[in-house]
Amino acid sequence: MKVQNWSYEDFPEFAEVPEGAQVIETTGDEMGVNYFHDVEYANVQGTPLHLQILIPASRSSGFQPFAEKQPFSLPCFVFVQGSGWFKQYVYAQVAQVAKLALRGYVCAIVEYRHSGIASFPAQAKDARNAVRFLRKNAKRFGIDPLRMILAGDSSGGHTAMWGGLIHDDESAEDNLFPGVSAETAGIVDYYGSTSVIQPDSNPCTVNHCLPDSPEGREMGGKNLLEHPELARQLSVECNIDEKTVLPPVLIFHGTKDRTVNCEGSAILYRRLRETGHPARFYLVKGADHCGPEFWTDHLLDIVDGFCRDCFAK
Repeated sequence: MKVQNWSYEDFPEFAEVPEGAQVIETTGDEMGVNYFHDVEYANVQGTPLHLQILIPASRSSGFQPFAEKQPFSLPCFVFVQGSGWFKQYVYAQVAQVAKLALRGYVCAIVEYRHSGIASFPAQAKDARNAVRFLRKNAKRFGIDPLRMILAGDSSGGHTAMWGGLIHDDESAEDNLFPGVSAETAGIVDYYGSTSVIQPDSNPCTVNHCLPDSPEGREMGGKNLLEHPELARQLSVECNIDEKTVLPPVLIFHGTKDRTVNCEGSAILYRRLRETGHPARFYLVKGADHCGPEFWTDHLLDIVDGFCRDCFAK
């Protein structure tokens, strides 16, 4: 037997069709998703942080599972998993985010330092370092470094917004990848806990703004009712004006969200509009906090269109 290293193009195709068998035609463009789990992107003071990376794959794209770099350059959707700023279950949305990977996006789900070990704005700085890691390793994962979006849901939506607002994290302590930009072309905020100013901003939280509340823990275990300046510091809309540098923002929120009041997203949207920042806001009728309503083909079309518009600027 002669050993031969066949290329796909040269490998002889089986052509004898047994009686009764059927041939199914293919194009080579059929899309699948390869999942690389728990890719460490940083280690901050002994805390390893990971990414769940989903890479689109088809025969025509030439995806190489063990190659040092991929032969394509695709847009990247960086998604921060929500958790009330507590320890994340980063696998929660893998199946949903994979729907966007099937549309040709390299997707990465971000793990951040939770509020039990690091206070605000550590989570946003982690998200920015995740963007830097992916940009630095763009060829490895098949990413176009000029087409990157930062997104997140719930506390991850808050983190994504702050990931676009922070621009003073160039110190050696904050920036783990010197010389690599953390800026993205746009932000997608899914029902983000972006404001803690309103008394019912978190309807299911009876200890609103107290030291043991999610927002209180995020600000170092402080009573935000006694320290309204900290509540304003945490709330996204209080930190945006006409001079704020911020990419375009897309917001989704369910009209029956029992965990994060939809009014918070309305407040943010109004503030973005009145300060001249490009923003789109979609109310998802009847949707609660999280859920399949946010990953329908219709909403994916909206996200895809928004991303393409951001990349075109």
